[in-house]
Amino acid sequence: MPAETAKPVETGKLLEVRKPGRLCRFLDSDIGWSFRRTPAAWLSALVLALLIATAFLAPLIAPQNPHDLAQVFIDKAEIPPIWSKDGEWPFLLGTDPQGRDVLSAILYGTRVSLIIGLAAVIVSMGLGVTIGLVAGFHGGRIDNLLMRLGDTVLSIPTLLMAILVSAIFRELLPPNLREPFAAVVLVVSISLTNWVQYARTVRASTMVERRKEYVLAARIIKVASTRIMRRHILPNTLTPVMVAATLNLGLAILSEATLSFLGVGMPITQPSLGTLIRIGNQYLFSGSWWLVVFPSLQLGLIVLSVNLLGDWLRDALNPKLR
Repeated sequence: MPAETAKPVETGKLLEVRKPGRLCRFLDSDIGWSFRRTPAAWLSALVLALLIATAFLAPLIAPQNPHDLAQVFIDKAEIPPIWSKDGEWPFLLGTDPQGRDVLSAILYGTRVSLIIGLAAVIVSMGLGVTIGLVAGFHGGRIDNLLMRLGDTVLSIPTLLMAILVSAIFRELLPPNLREPFAAVVLVVSISLTNWVQYARTVRASTMVERRKEYVLAARIIKVASTRIMRRHILPNTLTPVMVAATLNLGLAILSEATLSFLGVGMPITQPSLGTLIRIGNQYLFSGSWWLVVFPSLQLGLIVLSVNLLGDWLRDALNPKLR
């Protein structure tokens, strides 16, 4: 769909050309048109935006701060959800055995999971794009060495690799720094297992772009290789990278939740959704089902929304499907 043209607006004796805003230009573009015509895309975007907003506004909307012991009362332990017979206001989703509000814990835990997942995607994307550019541009022994390194990483199951990296970094840290740096360790663990897909995608695109005339012309006039890769080749490889990053965001959040569920992720003092699911699972058969059900539903809703957006973006940017 063509973008909306600028319209002249008469102001006094002069005609001022008013350009359409960025939102209008996006909605009138091909991707915007596809977004408006795909209910799954805008519904998942709306749900994801709502989840992100409530997570980062948790200090303003949550009934209590679950990390503040002054707001936690042990006599309110294991209260069921508000619609149950023994439910109490303002604990809409009940409380845990320590008297913490489950809704508040979910909102704060969602923020932790989203930050770790997003940071892991950014780090792994940066690492993978750099390796892919170097391997595809130089080729030869450098390409073989980097790609064999990627094959080695892929030969180990992703979860096992993440547990191994997490355990190594935890042992290297002093005991008093393990909890404060738990999120950093998780980001590094997930990033070191997810960079290979970006590297292979960028390498394939770089090997095509490096043979084109504009790259050969830049080499003839002695432009530095790093500048060619950064300014000329990289912009032409970003489309598949952004699609992969969107799809991998859900996988990164799931990886963090899995590691936390296994006890090698976020500690109880800084719970993520995976930590909340692990704690709630211990009370599942004692009747406190809400401790594991609601965090699991929140995690599933986030991953589902991200995956639906990624599927739409992959189809919208595929020229063969237009």
